[in-house]
Amino acid sequence: MKIASVADVKAKLSGYIEASKAGPVVVTKNGKPVALLLSMADGDEIERMLMAYSPKLRRVLQAAEKQIRQGKGIAHEEFWQEFAPSKP
Repeated sequence: MKIASVADVKAKLSGYIEASKAGPVVVTKNGKPVALLLSMADGDEIERMLMAYSPKLRRVLQAAEKQIRQGKGIAHEEFWQEFAPSKP
């Protein structure tokens, strides 16, 4: 893991992008961490990261958890039956 100032990253962005392939680069401002530069292998990885930090997805998951705690959820088996192929 590397640590670099915003000014240094700004001046040498291409080099730090390359360095992020070996591990995260912590970006600092006034000596305090403010960002993390991560290498992404593919579109799926980017999507996972975006979803992990999505306020909208968090609200949906929190609402679902609340419904489950209140007994308003459906059983695991019942859920998957909805997606089972219908028999001719």
